[in-house]
Amino acid sequence: MKRNSLIAGLLCAVLWPMAALGAARIDGPIEARLVRVIDGDTLVVVAEVWPGVEVETKVRLLGIDTPEIRRAACAAERQKGLRARGYVSAAMARGPVALTDIRHGKYAGRVLARVETEKGDLGRGLLRAGLAQPYKGKKSWC
Repeated sequence: MKRNSLIAGLLCAVLWPMAALGAARIDGPIEARLVRVIDGDTLVVVAEVWPGVEVETKVRLLGIDTPEIRRAACAAERQKGLRARGYVSAAMARGPVALTDIRHGKYAGRVLARVETEKGDLGRGLLRAGLAQPYKGKKSWC
Protein backbone atom coordinates (compact mmCIF):
# COMPACT_ATOMS: atom_id res chain seq x y z
CA MET A 1 0.00 0.00 0.00
CA LYS A 2 2.75 2.41 1.00
CA ARG A 3 4.68 1.48 -2.15
CA ASN A 4 1.61 2.17 -4.36
CA SER A 5 1.16 5.59 -2.73
CA LEU A 6 4.81 6.38 -3.37
CA ILE A 7 4.54 5.35 -7.03
CA ALA A 8 1.34 7.38 -7.47
CA GLY A 9 3.01 10.39 -5.87
CA LEU A 10 6.05 10.10 -8.13
CA LEU A 11 3.86 9.78 -11.23
CA CYS A 12 1.94 12.91 -10.25
CA ALA A 13 5.17 14.79 -9.61
CA VAL A 14 6.48 13.85 -13.07
CA LEU A 15 3.28 14.13 -15.12
CA TRP A 16 1.78 17.29 -13.58
CA PRO A 17 4.47 19.65 -14.98
CA MET A 18 4.31 17.88 -18.34
CA ALA A 19 0.57 18.54 -18.53
CA ALA A 20 1.16 22.22 -17.75
CA LEU A 21 3.73 22.47 -20.56
CA GLY A 22 1.16 21.15 -23.00
CA ALA A 23 -1.41 23.77 -22.02
CA ALA A 24 -3.27 25.13 -25.02
CA ARG A 25 -3.22 28.71 -23.74
CA ILE A 26 -1.32 30.90 -21.28
CA ASP A 27 -3.13 34.02 -20.10
CA GLY A 28 -0.01 36.06 -19.36
CA PRO A 29 1.11 38.72 -19.08
CA ILE A 30 4.63 37.71 -20.04
CA GLU A 31 7.04 40.63 -20.34
CA ALA A 32 8.98 40.75 -23.62
CA ARG A 33 11.30 43.03 -25.56
CA LEU A 34 11.66 43.34 -29.31
CA VAL A 35 14.51 41.68 -31.20
CA ARG A 36 13.20 42.45 -34.71
CA VAL A 37 10.04 42.97 -36.72
CA ILE A 38 9.64 40.46 -39.54
CA ASP A 39 6.45 41.99 -40.94
CA GLY A 40 3.33 43.68 -39.62
CA ASP A 41 1.97 40.62 -37.86
CA THR A 42 5.12 38.65 -36.98
CA LEU A 43 7.97 39.66 -34.69
CA VAL A 44 10.81 38.13 -32.75
CA VAL A 45 10.94 38.86 -29.03
CA VAL A 46 12.88 37.85 -25.97
CA ALA A 47 10.32 36.89 -23.33
CA GLU A 48 11.01 36.45 -19.63
CA VAL A 49 9.20 33.19 -18.92
CA TRP A 50 10.48 32.89 -15.32
CA PRO A 51 12.55 35.32 -13.28
CA GLY A 52 15.98 35.29 -14.87
CA VAL A 53 14.95 32.87 -17.65
CA GLU A 54 14.53 34.37 -21.11
CA VAL A 55 13.45 32.73 -24.36
CA GLU A 56 13.74 34.14 -27.88
CA THR A 57 10.69 33.28 -29.99
CA LYS A 58 8.66 34.35 -33.00
CA VAL A 59 5.26 35.82 -32.16
CA ARG A 60 2.38 36.11 -34.61
CA LEU A 61 -0.21 38.69 -33.60
CA LEU A 62 -3.38 36.83 -32.66
CA GLY A 63 -6.47 37.41 -34.77
CA ILE A 64 -5.10 39.76 -37.43
CA ASP A 65 -3.48 39.61 -40.84
CA THR A 66 -1.24 42.26 -42.39
CA PRO A 67 -0.06 42.54 -46.00
CA GLU A 68 2.93 40.47 -47.07
CA ILE A 69 6.26 42.11 -47.84
CA ARG A 70 8.43 39.35 -49.29
CA ARG A 71 5.62 37.37 -50.94
CA ALA A 72 3.38 40.28 -51.90
CA ALA A 73 1.03 39.58 -54.81
CA CYS A 74 1.23 43.19 -56.04
CA ALA A 75 3.13 46.44 -55.43
CA ALA A 76 0.26 47.91 -53.39
CA GLU A 77 0.36 44.96 -50.97
CA ARG A 78 4.12 45.33 -50.53
CA GLN A 79 3.82 49.07 -49.82
CA LYS A 80 1.07 48.54 -47.26
CA GLY A 81 3.10 45.71 -45.72
CA LEU A 82 6.08 48.05 -45.32
CA ARG A 83 3.83 50.63 -43.63
CA ALA A 84 2.47 47.96 -41.26
CA ARG A 85 6.01 46.86 -40.37
CA GLY A 86 6.96 50.51 -39.72
CA TYR A 87 3.93 50.95 -37.46
CA VAL A 88 4.90 47.89 -35.41
CA SER A 89 8.57 48.96 -35.20
CA ALA A 90 7.56 52.40 -33.88
CA ALA A 91 5.08 50.95 -31.37
CA MET A 92 7.59 48.39 -30.07
CA ALA A 93 10.46 50.90 -29.80
CA ARG A 94 8.88 52.53 -26.75
CA GLY A 95 10.00 49.77 -24.40
CA PRO A 96 9.01 46.36 -23.09
CA VAL A 97 5.62 44.90 -23.99
CA ALA A 98 3.34 42.28 -22.47
CA LEU A 99 2.29 39.11 -24.26
CA THR A 100 -1.19 37.89 -23.33
CA ASP A 101 -3.57 35.18 -24.56
CA ILE A 102 -0.55 33.13 -25.68
CA ARG A 103 -1.23 30.04 -27.81
CA HIS A 104 0.80 27.50 -29.73
CA GLY A 105 1.13 28.52 -33.39
CA LYS A 106 0.78 26.01 -36.19
CA TYR A 107 3.74 27.20 -38.28
CA ALA A 108 7.51 27.42 -37.78
CA GLY A 109 7.55 27.04 -34.00
CA ARG A 110 6.06 30.46 -33.37
CA VAL A 111 3.43 31.38 -30.82
CA LEU A 112 0.23 33.34 -31.30
CA ALA A 113 -0.37 36.14 -28.81
CA ARG A 114 -1.83 39.55 -28.19
CA VAL A 115 0.88 42.17 -27.73
CA GLU A 116 0.16 45.01 -25.31
CA THR A 117 2.24 48.17 -25.68
CA GLU A 118 2.00 51.32 -23.55
CA LYS A 119 -0.64 52.53 -26.07
CA GLY A 120 -2.76 49.37 -25.93
CA ASP A 121 -3.29 46.26 -28.05
CA LEU A 122 -0.92 46.31 -31.04
CA GLY A 123 -3.28 44.31 -33.27
CA ARG A 124 -6.19 46.67 -32.60
CA GLY A 125 -3.92 49.61 -33.38
CA LEU A 126 -3.03 48.08 -36.75
CA LEU A 127 -6.73 47.52 -37.47
CA ARG A 128 -7.59 51.13 -36.57
CA ALA A 129 -4.78 52.40 -38.80
CA GLY A 130 -6.13 50.36 -41.74
CA LEU A 131 -2.92 48.31 -41.89
CA ALA A 132 -4.48 44.97 -40.90
CA GLN A 133 -7.67 43.01 -41.26
CA PRO A 134 -9.22 40.45 -38.92
CA TYR A 135 -7.72 37.05 -39.68
CA LYS A 136 -10.30 34.75 -41.26
CA GLY A 137 -8.03 32.78 -43.53
CA LYS A 138 -5.71 34.30 -46.09
CA LYS A 139 -7.32 37.08 -48.16
CA SER A 140 -5.91 39.13 -51.00
CA TRP A 141 -4.59 42.63 -50.35
CA CYS A 142 -4.53 43.44 -54.09
